[in-house]
Amino acid sequence: MTDTHPLPPVAPEVTAALVAALSPRLRRRLDAATAKLAARPVSRDGDTYRVTVDEETTLEVHAPGGSVTAVDDIRCGCLLAPGCVHRPAAAGAAPVARPEPAADAGDAVPSDEPPEEPPPSEAPATPRQRAAAAELWAAGAAALEAGVDGAGAVTQAELLAAAHAARLAGLPRPAAAAVSVVGRLRAARAADPAYRLADLTEALRELLATSHGIATATGPRLAELRGTARRPYLPGGSLRLYGLFSEPVLAGSGHAGVVTWAADADGRLFRVPDVAPGGAERAAAAVERTVRLGDAALTHRELSRAGLVVSGATVSPDGRLGAGAAVRAVQAGGAGWHEPPLDRLWAEPPHRQAERALAAAALPEDRRPPGAELLFLDLTCRRPLRAAGGDVLLADCAGLPIHLAAADEDPALAHRDNLRLLATAPGLRLRVVGRLVPGPEPRLRLLAAGRPPGEAGQALRLAEPRAHVDLGYDRLQRTDLPEPAAAAPPGVAPAADEAAHAPLHLLRRRTDRAVAAGRRALALPGTVGDDRARLRRAGLATGAGLIEELHRAAADRGRDVFGRLLPADADRFARAWLAAALYTESVAHALCAAAWAAPTADTGAVSA
Repeated sequence: MTDTHPLPPVAPEVTAALVAALSPRLRRRLDAATAKLAARPVSRDGDTYRVTVDEETTLEVHAPGGSVTAVDDIRCGCLLAPGCVHRPAAAGAAPVARPEPAADAGDAVPSDEPPEEPPPSEAPATPRQRAAAAELWAAGAAALEAGVDGAGAVTQAELLAAAHAARLAGLPRPAAAAVSVVGRLRAARAADPAYRLADLTEALRELLATSHGIATATGPRLAELRGTARRPYLPGGSLRLYGLFSEPVLAGSGHAGVVTWAADADGRLFRVPDVAPGGAERAAAAVERTVRLGDAALTHRELSRAGLVVSGATVSPDGRLGAGAAVRAVQAGGAGWHEPPLDRLWAEPPHRQAERALAAAALPEDRRPPGAELLFLDLTCRRPLRAAGGDVLLADCAGLPIHLAAADEDPALAHRDNLRLLATAPGLRLRVVGRLVPGPEPRLRLLAAGRPPGEAGQALRLAEPRAHVDLGYDRLQRTDLPEPAAAAPPGVAPAADEAAHAPLHLLRRRTDRAVAAGRRALALPGTVGDDRARLRRAGLATGAGLIEELHRAAADRGRDVFGRLLPADADRFARAWLAAALYTESVAHALCAAAWAAPTADTGAVSA
C-alpha cells in the first residue's frame, strides 16, 4: 500500500552511529542517497514504517514508542546491509528525536548511561563537560565553515554525535542547540518553505556561544549555559482560564502542531501545546485536534475562543499546562478581547511591552516568562512596504510606526495570504497579538487579529463582536474587510533604510552570508573598507573592527615549507563570526528598545 506518512523521528545517537560506521566511499554518496530516499513513499503498519528503495530493496524502520532509539531498529534488505548507505540515509531523512516531557514529569533523556550530575553552584564545569563542549564547538565550527550547501549528512551526524555526548555530560542547552542547527540545515537543504536563514543563524549563534562559554564559566553563569534537562511541573491549584488564540508551530527540528494560548483573571499566560513529528500539513490541521487536558472535550480552535476550569493543575515554568491523571478540566465560557479579564493585556503601553519582551529575549529559553515575547496592540493599517525577506505592512500604533510581517511564510498556513489582504485596506483598525522581532525598527510577526473596542466602521467584519481571527488558520476574505474598502495608494512604498543612522545590516548580512555559503564566501575580495568606514561614521567602531577581523579570519591561510596552502583556521573563523553575531544581536536589541520608546508629544502619526 502507499501512504504519505513521514518517517518517525530518530534519536541523534542512532544517526551518528550509522554514519560513523560507513566507509569513506559510502560517506561521499550519503547526501545523494538521503535525497533519493526522502522522495520515496512511506507506508506504515503499526510501529513499522516501510520504504521501497527500488524494485528489489525494501527498508524497514521500527519505532516502538514513536521514535527510533536503537541502531537495529532500521533494517535494510539490500545485499550490502547492514553496512549499506540506505540505513543512515533513512536516519538522515527522518526528523531528529528530541527528549519530550511526560505529562507531569521532566524530559526523558534517551541514553545508554545516566547524565552527569551538575557540579556544585560555584564549581567550574567538570572535565567531561568541558570535553563535550569542545566537541560541540568543533562540530559547530565545521558546519559554519561549510555553509548550508556543504553541511551534508556527515557534518550533521557529527553535530548529532556531539549533541548526544553533551546531553550525557549534563549540557542540555547546547545539546538542544546542536539538534536545532541540524533540523534547520535539513530544512534549508530541502528547500522547505518554512526555512528562514535568520533562524539558522540564531541557532548556530546559540550553539557556539553556549559551548564556548562553558570552559570558563562558574556559578550562576555556568548553570545558565548548561540549561535544564527536565521541565518540572509544579502544582498550580485551581485555574479559571480564558482562551486567547491558537498559532501553528512549524519547527526546524521536524516537529509541527499547534499551541493555544490562554490567560487567567490576573493576566498570566498559559499554553496548551500539541506538537509532534510532522510538517506543514500537520501544523495546518492540528487546530482541529482535541485538547488533551482532563475531561475537556473541545478542539484547539474552540479553546482559543472558550474557557477552561482546571482543578489540580500542574504548570511548567514556561506556562505549559500538564495533563497528568490527577488534572481535571471542563469547558467554560470565554471572553472577548475587549472584555475583562483579557482587555487588561492591551492596557499596558506598547513601549513597556517591548521592554518586557526584550528582557525575556536575553534569557535562556527555559527561563523566559510564558508569553513574554507576545505584544498586545491596537493599531491602524497604513500601506504595504517593499522589504527584503517577505511582505511587510506598515501600521500606526498611537503615533509609532510598526512593521507587520507574516509569522510564517509556508503556503500551507494562512499567515502570508492574510497579511497581503490586510495590506489592501488602509485605514483598517485592528486589535492584534504579535511576536516581537528585535531590530532597528518596531516590528511584529502577526499571530491573531480582532476588532478594537467600540469599533464599528473601519474594522474587521466578524460574525460575532467577541470573535477574533487566528491568522495562521482562519483565512480572511475580502468580505471580511470594511465596506467600502479604501483603495491602496498606487505603487508600493519602499521600506525605510533599517540602518540609516546605524548601519547594523552591514554586519548582519555578513554573518548570514557565512552561514548560508560558508567561510569561502567571506574570503573573496569585497567592500570591507567602505563598510568599515560607514560603521565608524555611525559610531559603531567595535563593529568596524569585527567586520575586518571576520574577513581576515576567512581569508588568511598559511603555507607549509613547500609553499602549499594550509587549511583555513576554522576555530579562528568561528570565534570571529561569533563575536560579530553577538555584537549584532546586542546592538539590535539596544536599537529596538530605542525604536519602541514612548513617542514624544511632537511625534506625529504615521502618514497614510
